[in-house]
Amino acid sequence: MTQTIIVADDHPLFRAALKQAVSQAVPDAETVEVDSIKALQAAVESHPDADLVLLDLNMPGAHGFSGLVFMRGQYPGLPVVVVSGSEELQVMRRSIDYGASGFIPKSAPLPTITEAIQAVLEGDVWLPKGVADKIEQMHSDMTDFSEKLASLTPQQFRVLGMLAEGLLNKQIAYDLDVSEATIKAHITAVFRKLGVRNRTQAVIAIQQMEIDPSDQSLSGS
Repeated sequence: MTQTIIVADDHPLFRAALKQAVSQAVPDAETVEVDSIKALQAAVESHPDADLVLLDLNMPGAHGFSGLVFMRGQYPGLPVVVVSGSEELQVMRRSIDYGASGFIPKSAPLPTITEAIQAVLEGDVWLPKGVADKIEQMHSDMTDFSEKLASLTPQQFRVLGMLAEGLLNKQIAYDLDVSEATIKAHITAVFRKLGVRNRTQAVIAIQQMEIDPSDQSLSGS
């Protein structure tokens, strides 16, 4: 049976590199490329038997770890491997805490990426050499907010992301092609699930998912 692997990254050159690694790891695999969280959701819905997602942490529609947390909540049976430009141990630790099956630095050579893909498809958790021992000694800062975020429906997650971008209800309704009343209902549900009372609190909450709120230099990773 042909395996399906979804490559989610908004950089075309790196998607091409990941696709090459996939073809070496699983020569007959079907590779699906997406460049945003919205496209990733659509890809998973159209490929319900997908075997693996290779996920860039920062893509349109995601705030740091929020895309990973959302994917693990909505599709718990689908392994997700984080692929990131950040090589901070804390980022790797949080990725595993939030449910990733592995972490591949973007600086890794092609044979290493291939090895990682093969390991995860065989059911292992893959981390760069020597990292597992180091992060086991680190304090976990996983919060119950990740569980709340994972409870959002796909549409609620999209609405939350647009709120975080500062869009008004009217703009969100236009972009999602629904009524403003529908958006208000979604926002009410989002506030209830996240345990917040207003937009400001919702935006502050989603910022918990940022890789490093104090260092925006990682925003392109």
